Amino acid sequence: MTAPVRTVGVFGKYGSRVAGGEIRKLCELLRARKLQVVLEENTATLVEGPVAVRRSLEEIGREIDVAIVIGGDGTLLSVARHLADFEVPLIGVNLGRLGFLTDIPAENMTAELGPILDGDYQVEERCLLCADIIRNGETVHTSKAFNDVIVNKGELARLIEFETYLDGHFVNSMLADGIIIATPTGSTAYALSAGGPLLHPTLPAIVLVPICPHTLSDRPIVVSSDSVVEIVMTGTREQRANVTFDGQLHHPLRDHDRISVRRAPKPVRLWRPSGRNHFDVLRAKLQWGGKF
Repeated sequence: MTAPVRTVGVFGKYGSRVAGGEIRKLCELLRARKLQVVLEENTATLVEGPVAVRRSLEEIGREIDVAIVIGGDGTLLSVARHLADFEVPLIGVNLGRLGFLTDIPAENMTAELGPILDGDYQVEERCLLCADIIRNGETVHTSKAFNDVIVNKGELARLIEFETYLDGHFVNSMLADGIIIATPTGSTAYALSAGGPLLHPTLPAIVLVPICPHTLSDRPIVVSSDSVVEIVMTGTREQRANVTFDGQLHHPLRDHDRISVRRAPKPVRLWRPSGRNHFDVLRAKLQWGGKF
């Protein structure tokens, strides 16, 4: 595939001086290809001296054709949420550990980015979630999530009580540490650790994974991505619970709060090296097929 790339936004792992050298190298590579380079303003602080124009997260999405993220999956999750409404595709360069999303190794950055910028890449569209916290009939908070929306207990070591609804239909009541509502992308994250299934990233689905349920018959459920999932806090006493978005954003909950989760209208688009498939990534990151 080809795309008219003229302006590239560069995003680095926040607070990481290690990323500074790779960011400078990337900017030099892009300028050598006669491309306009725009640095996200927090990323610019990681590089000594002026190397490109700076823009805030609120401004940069309007100017760029593609975003290159240098960091780990957490960095890409944050950038994806901010850029989703601008429909800007993302390329991930890995400075983190696992790198399910940032799958280009930093040491191969020059070799692997060249063909992508020349138009030789594959596009993956990934589902993004949008969640509202509704309290006394009013929406008090709205956030997006690329991996997962998680309702979990607070600092006290006791279970929380909630009900699950699907498209307005009652599913069940649960006593548990919480519940994970994950996209196929997020099925390889916390949901996997909690015993959830691996979903292929192109599957139009959402997975609901209980966290340490009191009743062992409460199992993960896979539903259509067109579904609206609602979690209603039902404790009769004050229970301390939170909702988190991609493990990065956090909001406290109260009894009788309703968390409504649905697919966001615009997906996240990833540009990835041609010829790479999801199972290559799983084998590399999860060490499948190793000899015992």
